[in-house]
Amino acid sequence: MDCKKKLKLIAILITLIICSGMLAQYYSSGGQTAEAASLYWGSKGSKVSEVQRKLKQWGYYDGPIDGVYGQKTYEAVILFQKKNGLKQDGVVGTQTANAMGIQLTQTAAAPSASGVSAGANSNDVYLLARAVHAEARGEPYIGKVAVAAVILNRVKHPDFPNTIAGVIYQPLAFTAVADGQINLAPDEESIRAARDALNGWDPTYGAIYYYNPAKTTSKWIWSRPVHIVIGNHRFAT
Repeated sequence: MDCKKKLKLIAILITLIICSGMLAQYYSSGGQTAEAASLYWGSKGSKVSEVQRKLKQWGYYDGPIDGVYGQKTYEAVILFQKKNGLKQDGVVGTQTANAMGIQLTQTAAAPSASGVSAGANSNDVYLLARAVHAEARGEPYIGKVAVAAVILNRVKHPDFPNTIAGVIYQPLAFTAVADGQINLAPDEESIRAARDALNGWDPTYGAIYYYNPAKTTSKWIWSRPVHIVIGNHRFAT
């Protein structure tokens, strides 16, 4: 065998070895090397199940939690997007995932300077800050922390969803979700208020409701016992 044929054969063998290694890595990881960057019709897996669980909890989805992105999941995502002022494409991309409070890619959580992890917890901070910004713009700083605290108090309460996203996106719970203001970018003060509430500051002393008496149209909310007033909001249990 001449030199050229030997070199060609060696190159083929090296290529086969590399491909074999890549296939072994693929199958050892369960057939996935990374989480999908978005979810859409035909997607399968735990992230689809997470989307289905959240949409079912909020009343958008009535199908099975089977991890299969089909017709009912697609329709529920469209409804969620329409309700929250998002692009109605039926795809759970970055914006829709953030609105749902889920993380599409699995990355290691790294601590940040604020003491809040930069992984899943950072999603909670940002979503909570968006709610604060939408609901309490113009309120004093302590009033912004108080609004965040009410949301966190609901997470702990048995009568409400047990996640921040679940509480915020519970149907008819917050005006800012209904009118789309929840999608506004929060300012630094709102982010700081969210972090302070997550770190344990509760100026409301356990309140699970708040309202502005000059704006509310709910007669029921007036029946709740008020135990503190901060800015324009009354905080009640």
